Amino acid sequence: MEKSSSLLVHFDKATPALANEIKEALEANDDSLKIDAMKKAIMLLLNGENLPQLFITIIRYVLPSEDHTIQKLLLLYLEIIDKRDSNGKVLPEMILICQNLRNNLQHPNEYIRGVTLRFLCRLNETEIIEPLIPSVLSNLEHRNSFVRRNAILAVMTIYKLPQGEHLLVDAPEMIEKVLSSEQDASAKRNAFLMLFTCAQDRAVNYLLTHVDNIPEWGALLQMVVLELIRKVCRTNRGEKGKYIKIIISLLNAPSTAVIYECASTLVSLSSAPTAIRAAANTYCQLLQSQSDNNVKLIVLDRLNELKASHRDIMVEMIMDVLRALSSPNLDIRRKAIDIALELITPRNIDEVVQTLKKEVVKTQSTEIERNGEYRQMLVQAIHSCAIKFPEVASTVVHLLMDFLGDSNVASALDVIVFVREIIETNPKLRVSIITRLLDTFYQIRAARVCSCALWIIGEYCLSLSEVESGISTIKQCLGDLPFYTAPEEAESTEFSKKQQPVNSFTVSSRRPAILADGTYATQSAASETATSDRSLVRGTLASPSNLRSLILTGDFFLGAVVSCTLTKLVLRLEEVQPSKVEVNKAAASVLLIMVSMLQLGQSSFLPHQIDNDSYDRIVLCIRLLCNTGDEARKIWLQSCRQSFVKMLADKQFHETEEIKAKAQTSHAQPDDLIDFYHLKSRKGMSQLELEDEVQDDLKRATGEFTKDVDNGNKLNRILQLTGFSDPVYAEAYVTVHHYDIVLDVTVINRTKETLQNLCLELSTMGDLKLVERPQNYTLAPESSRQIRANIKVSSTETGVIFGNIVYETSNVHERTVVVLNDIHIDIMDYISPANCADVAFRNMWAEFEWENKVAVNTIIQDEKEFLNHIINSTNMKCLTAPSALDGECGFLAANLYAKSVFGEDALVNVSIEKQEDGKLSGYIRIRSKTQGIALSLGDKITLKQKGGS
Repeated sequence: MEKSSSLLVHFDKATPALANEIKEALEANDDSLKIDAMKKAIMLLLNGENLPQLFITIIRYVLPSEDHTIQKLLLLYLEIIDKRDSNGKVLPEMILICQNLRNNLQHPNEYIRGVTLRFLCRLNETEIIEPLIPSVLSNLEHRNSFVRRNAILAVMTIYKLPQGEHLLVDAPEMIEKVLSSEQDASAKRNAFLMLFTCAQDRAVNYLLTHVDNIPEWGALLQMVVLELIRKVCRTNRGEKGKYIKIIISLLNAPSTAVIYECASTLVSLSSAPTAIRAAANTYCQLLQSQSDNNVKLIVLDRLNELKASHRDIMVEMIMDVLRALSSPNLDIRRKAIDIALELITPRNIDEVVQTLKKEVVKTQSTEIERNGEYRQMLVQAIHSCAIKFPEVASTVVHLLMDFLGDSNVASALDVIVFVREIIETNPKLRVSIITRLLDTFYQIRAARVCSCALWIIGEYCLSLSEVESGISTIKQCLGDLPFYTAPEEAESTEFSKKQQPVNSFTVSSRRPAILADGTYATQSAASETATSDRSLVRGTLASPSNLRSLILTGDFFLGAVVSCTLTKLVLRLEEVQPSKVEVNKAAASVLLIMVSMLQLGQSSFLPHQIDNDSYDRIVLCIRLLCNTGDEARKIWLQSCRQSFVKMLADKQFHETEEIKAKAQTSHAQPDDLIDFYHLKSRKGMSQLELEDEVQDDLKRATGEFTKDVDNGNKLNRILQLTGFSDPVYAEAYVTVHHYDIVLDVTVINRTKETLQNLCLELSTMGDLKLVERPQNYTLAPESSRQIRANIKVSSTETGVIFGNIVYETSNVHERTVVVLNDIHIDIMDYISPANCADVAFRNMWAEFEWENKVAVNTIIQDEKEFLNHIINSTNMKCLTAPSALDGECGFLAANLYAKSVFGEDALVNVSIEKQEDGKLSGYIRIRSKTQGIALSLGDKITLKQKGGS
């Protein structure tokens, strides 16, 4: 991300000594000294200094020089000096320059002519330009193309001056003749650009008379042609049929830039399926042919826009979009997958899943950067496909279960969550999934993945063989009991300890040691003397098991999950096992495991003792197995799964409601004009034009042509910058795009005097950057001027734009300054609601370091009303399911999520409580990866939370 950096540079102001030094260097005969002196003079002028004493010296000693570098510096110097006096008249000494410019325009060297013509494009003084017009026109026929192309640009610039049409009356006609005979591609492009800018009708006539030759034109000229087509069709949509044919013909141009612009123009002008299909094909070709990642990201953005408005056509391109997965860039892969997931249909689901499966296998066989993140992305995509189309789950679930032991915990967690949902929604796969899960359970190394897998085993092992296999698998992963031996028992059983398996865990009064696999063990005096060849007694199996290793490192929450799973399996064993002896035997072994866990958790030799919640949970399991009631059995064996089914139903309902909300479109008014397509005259209309007419009628009928932003919202974006009593009144219309801000500032001269050198000086604070400094203007009495300023935005942070307007008058020689009101950029323009999985939300919440805690201070007394007010004020999406917010309990906790246009994540947690007096209290916590978005959102919430609207 681009960040501003500052460097303190020592710079001497234009003292008389420095000015004299520059003057002496300019008078020298050495060209190198003149070059250095000219550079110093230009630097001083750019820093606001005024060096009038150097002008005559430069005219005498620099003007006659033949050195190209000196001539280039001379033109740069002439460009930046003030050419007018305080009354707005051209300085008399500028006449001295005219003769030199005329000589340069007739110089035998082509370079001198070309750079002089380019310099004329930057002059606005008619008095200087007028004597040079004959020399400029003579260069239109010069033999060198460099001179001709700059001469055309000079003619265009002169013609665009306020009095240019009087200076060059027949300029369009002359340029049209040049265009018809010109062979150089750049000169031809400049000539067509001049006609396009100054005489659009002539440019259109030339274009339509040379339609067949357009594909043979150069890429530069073709780009200007496309720009002309866009401008003409915006003003007169009825004529776009003949121009679309030109665009279609340019889709096969050799230049990729032209192809891209053709596709973009085609989409903006036509809604016909043929045109959209051609544009989509072009984008897909660019996606495959271009190696630049930035180009691929831009093309994917265009395809995403097409998907929103022309989904039926984009469905045909889904496999072309997925070919972008061959790129090693993770952002490209993510965008391609996101686009493809919204284009899935019953026809293409098999192809899509097959492609995703191949990519998953590739991540297993190759070692590339961020391989785990890519695999997680693929797992989530397959999960989404399987939820929408359950019939494909059988083809992918067993492949994904190979990754339950993945070193990337997030990827393994996504797999187990996917398995948990599939086993409920696809009953036919239950037996095979349980069998495969029991076979691969020992490979799982992450505690959270183990917890979810244990829950699946406890809920979906239904048959006798499955229940017995589940209990046996968990026992094997826990290892032999006990988990540790008390010191007094170790001393009394020294002989038995020598024959004890190596997986026992001996504890003495000495400090514990950490083994290579991360588990804890200690040395006892008995074992130290009796087994001199073994210094440590391991606390794990010879082949370290997952559950034992995790529990011995102090993860007693996992121990509580193991206890609950074993309890469920024993309760279910009572239902499916006719032999009471086997049931009692299994219950006894499970009770022994749970008692051993409690004993390990209460041991003082481990750094992490058991927490109260886990202790109470394990004790509850022990009591349940000792005395089982029908109600308790029903809760443990039925209610848990019913809650899970309800959660899945709520999730599905929530997603369905979102899809319906997106699909809702505005409709036309009842009294709108109905245009019957079948009653239209079709004479002279191509198939593409007919399709376009149909699509326009459909858009008009569904209200798509209705403006999204009404005039009232536009007025809200107008900011007053000065007071009504100031001599200069200014107001700005702020247009916020994704990565830049455009300020259209209207400046009105409210005085009876002419304002000279009026300049809008702006400065920014925050991650904002002024692109270019607005130029100086001369403002007549009681007249106005539109000034545009572009500001680049690099991050989501509340920025401030401040500045002033500076001008001069003929009566007052000093510059007058009018200070402007500050413009605060709203963070809401840069964040939008987004979806995020609960697991991803929790991971980001734990990772993000910046937190802003805002206390609730509001007059709203209803919890849900306050939550909705915060959601509307912050432009965020509530991730908490509506079912979780139902009821009246006096408490409310919800998670909100949004994403900025720069890819930044914004997390908000709202926790509020209703007090006895009816007021709400609590906190709103904001977390983000960057400080700016956390502080800006906090300020926004503080400002908005008090109101009720």
